[in-house]
Amino acid sequence: MKIALAQQNYHIGNFEANTAKILSAIDQAKKEKADLVVFTELCVCGYPPRDFLEFTDFINKSYAAIDIIKAAADTIGVIIGAPAINPDKAGKDLFNAAWFLYEGKVAGTAYKSLLPTYDVFDEYRYFEPGYSWQVIEFKGQKIALTICEDIWNLGDNPLYRVCPMDKLIAQQPDLMINISASPFDYDHDDDRKEVIRANVLKYNLPMFYCNAVGSQTEVVFDGGSLVMDAGGQLIKEGKYFQEDFIIADLDQVKKEGSGHEPVAVRTFDKDMRVSRASDPDTIVQYLIAEKNIREIYQALVLGIRDYFSKMGFTKAILGSSGGIDSAVTLALACDALGKENVTAILMPSQYSSDHSVSDAEQLSKNLGNPYQIIAIKDVYESFLTALKPSFKDLPFSVAEENIQSRTRGNLLMAIANKFGYILLNTSNKSELSTGYGTLYGDMAGGLSVLGDVYKIQVYALARYINKEKEIIPVNIIDKEPSAELRPNQKDSDSLPEYNVLDKVLYQYIERRQSPKDIVAIGIDEALVKRILRLVNINEYKRNQFCPIIRVSCKAFGVGRRLPIVAKYLA
Repeated sequence: MKIALAQQNYHIGNFEANTAKILSAIDQAKKEKADLVVFTELCVCGYPPRDFLEFTDFINKSYAAIDIIKAAADTIGVIIGAPAINPDKAGKDLFNAAWFLYEGKVAGTAYKSLLPTYDVFDEYRYFEPGYSWQVIEFKGQKIALTICEDIWNLGDNPLYRVCPMDKLIAQQPDLMINISASPFDYDHDDDRKEVIRANVLKYNLPMFYCNAVGSQTEVVFDGGSLVMDAGGQLIKEGKYFQEDFIIADLDQVKKEGSGHEPVAVRTFDKDMRVSRASDPDTIVQYLIAEKNIREIYQALVLGIRDYFSKMGFTKAILGSSGGIDSAVTLALACDALGKENVTAILMPSQYSSDHSVSDAEQLSKNLGNPYQIIAIKDVYESFLTALKPSFKDLPFSVAEENIQSRTRGNLLMAIANKFGYILLNTSNKSELSTGYGTLYGDMAGGLSVLGDVYKIQVYALARYINKEKEIIPVNIIDKEPSAELRPNQKDSDSLPEYNVLDKVLYQYIERRQSPKDIVAIGIDEALVKRILRLVNINEYKRNQFCPIIRVSCKAFGVGRRLPIVAKYLA
């Protein structure tokens, strides 16, 4: 039996476009003589649909799309993901379902049992957990059909009390199929293969795994669909960060799996979702590892591209300061949208260094994108003149610094509004963590590109961008970072050195370590307390921030929910 995996990029709520993609892949599977074609979790409506699931019209449109797809499943089996109405009045109104279509009808369904409700996931808000399990027979084969999280409940510290495959294996299935919407993060992608390998070794069955690809606002899905034999050998693997279509013959997969010793699998549990990097040097090496940086780059480019295309925008604008953050953001945006579609605005003040302008100009010349220079000195001084009676001759302070930043934000938003651009924010995760940014100033924007990327990773991204030729001027990479809001200002005046700061932030934000735990890895106690206090007192700023493209296991935004008015470590 030939099985195809269709790894596609869907648009939430765009039933017409999603259905057309699915029908196209069904047609391709038929042409390639596949017996069965498999799609991804909630592919019909797009994942995650969130509160759209509460609209009856949304569910009706999903069912109407299933009827269209069902008609195409005439001579071929089709597995799709879509909400299913719960016929029982008790419990939630919907299941997260895998629909098995064949001969123009629904030949079977599987309901997701393990509903993740952590980080960016909130499935128990909408769905009833599946409570019965039945293999699906197709062309002489028994299929154990599961959905995403259903295969993750392994290890010594399981997150759930039931494991669907433990129920299905009693029915002697011949293979496992899992349809998934498993997001990318650089702490998670290797674990996914290990989870699949652990399943095939535990149940001694091959697995056909189909994962989503594409970006949905802040969440990026990286694809990587695969076929693995019962011995843990990878037979076929889909592309990452792009659509793909792969076919494997089940008989050949079974044959491959019988000819070698099982591959070793590393031990894991529910805590595997967070990297175990602990000592300071290992943390830095891990955060800037070449593989991680390459994948972060791909995820950010996909995140920008899909955000614009799915929102119906084509052009971006950003403030180009001659600093590392705006330089990396500009390079990423040019790759994602095309250099002609990204406008850089240089906005020097009287505190800007000469090289800030020349470096930013050189960057745009290297990239080939349009840029403008708008000096803000006169605008800034007009604010000071207007505020002079209110400021009562008090000394220069952060208030005057922030007026510069808000002037720039105002100019950028004015141009964005005038020409229908989206403003890309350039703040990095280190700055957002510690509140080193100005609300309605440099924190303005429609999409945050680097908000889940630590400063040391921003530098690593710059070096990655320059791997073949100098795109980002070396002076931008080498010079000491500064907001340039007062004479001779440096980031280090307000923050610890980034190579120390980022170690502490990673341990606290991603690994949820206590101050005592962080001190134990060799970092000064007073410094740790100072950093964690900065993180917690600035929750109010992050709460007003724009969507952040998620690349780590714990990004600011929908996946990290902390109270604003709190006293913990503050």
